[in-house]
Amino acid sequence: MKKIADYRKLLNVDKSVDLKTLKSTYRTIMKECHPDKFVNDEEGRLAAEAKSTEMIEAYHFLVSICSEMLEQQLPIYKETIANSAIQDFDWKSQVLEITFQDGSKYEYFGVAKNDYIKFINADSPGRFARRHIFHSYPYRNVLKTSEPA
Repeated sequence: MKKIADYRKLLNVDKSVDLKTLKSTYRTIMKECHPDKFVNDEEGRLAAEAKSTEMIEAYHFLVSICSEMLEQQLPIYKETIANSAIQDFDWKSQVLEITFQDGSKYEYFGVAKNDYIKFINADSPGRFARRHIFHSYPYRNVLKTSEPA
């Protein structure tokens, strides 16, 4: 959750920001810190490159968790969590990353250690996740391959 808050602060937006406003804010910031503005200033150009890279990462991350994008991808998400088994998972710093057998990978943010322990100790991690993880935590799609490996 800290990552989300940090990125929102970086782009100076709140959690209710819509996709159009996010895009407009991002473009405005990028116009100010674009490396091409610092043609004869090597130090300024390097600083601008670092800042623009950080802004690009924040923008893409926030777009991926924006309610409009999640709503657009909801049918695919529902299909995945209902019909594809969990292949692998990893938990670090309250981020649970779940890989499904259909090739999808989702990150769930703010997953408490206690919930993670219950998840890994459950008789059926898939059932536990459907009841306590999938609809309870903010998430984003990290990867979707065309066919499972």
